[in-house]
Amino acid sequence: MKLFDSELRLMELVWAHEPVAAKQVAQLAAEHFGWNKNTTYTVLKKLAAKGAISRSDPGFVCTSLVTKASVQQDMTDSLIDKLYNGSKQAFFAAFLQNEHLSADELAELREMIERHEQ
Repeated sequence: MKLFDSELRLMELVWAHEPVAAKQVAQLAAEHFGWNKNTTYTVLKKLAAKGAISRSDPGFVCTSLVTKASVQQDMTDSLIDKLYNGSKQAFFAAFLQNEHLSADELAELREMIERHEQ
């Protein structure tokens, strides 16, 4: 599922507080992003149309229909496809070339690769 930045920001609030009334989402968005109620409700409507959230009465309660992990995976795959022609190796090489990782971070990455091989 492809989410735009504004949709992703609002999903973060829904994931953190669900089930959550749209009114509370609007209050949180005002606090965190400076959004007005109409902006929040417009983005919620778009998220519902995409199937990312469900809205139920009473109280226009919002619940996610997609997990944060699945959205992260979809968006990561899309980014790798778009920028690296689908090559995870090219993505990883570019990441490592520009990052200064600590010994602990490198050890953790090695452990992840070893677990993936098993």
